Amino acid sequence: MATRDITRFWEWGRKIICVGRNYADHARELKNAVPAEPVLFLKLPSAYLKEGSPIRVPRYCSVLHHEVELGVVVGKGGASIPRGSAMDHVAGYALCLDMTARDVQDECKSKGLPWTLAKAFDTSCPVSEFIPREKVPDPGNVKLWLKVNGQLRQEGCTDQMIFSVPYLVSYISEIITLEEGDLILTGTPKGVSAVQEHDELQAGMGDFMTMTFRVNRQDQS
Repeated sequence: MATRDITRFWEWGRKIICVGRNYADHARELKNAVPAEPVLFLKLPSAYLKEGSPIRVPRYCSVLHHEVELGVVVGKGGASIPRGSAMDHVAGYALCLDMTARDVQDECKSKGLPWTLAKAFDTSCPVSEFIPREKVPDPGNVKLWLKVNGQLRQEGCTDQMIFSVPYLVSYISEIITLEEGDLILTGTPKGVSAVQEHDELQAGMGDFMTMTFRVNRQDQS
């Protein structure tokens, strides 16, 4: 089989593993407890969205929130990966958005239901171009920001994460075997807020990576 191009991980990656509440300030702003262990949920490959296509608000959603995150692209698979060698399994990174149907998530939480409708809908994972590992020498010190219609909404740094990238790679691999092309979303800093139809979202990683998306209703292109 021909070697797959890791820079196009969104075309053939099999799963998106997301970490919730990995920034204490974000957990508090949503009135959630700060976790003692990572909170995990999944998105499907159909959630991927490349720049140039719109984020689509699900028909059942009235409150759609943005969450800017550092994404970790797995380059070498494995299970029960030791924390000391976890970074050997990282090919690079991506700037990502975890779009969340917040009203639906709140209802699911109140009923003890999974978050699938709130987190895994199509276009719920906008991603940037692949960022090679060598361009991010310290994933524990990456500035993240997001603007809506030019107004700064989120600004934070991955040094505020409760669980580091090596910890997450190791922890997840004990539960779910990681495969080449998998994407790990590492959580979002505080400042999440609602977006509306026709809003423009611009997100950035430091000053070397930006991406822009517009918001449409589900029945629009």
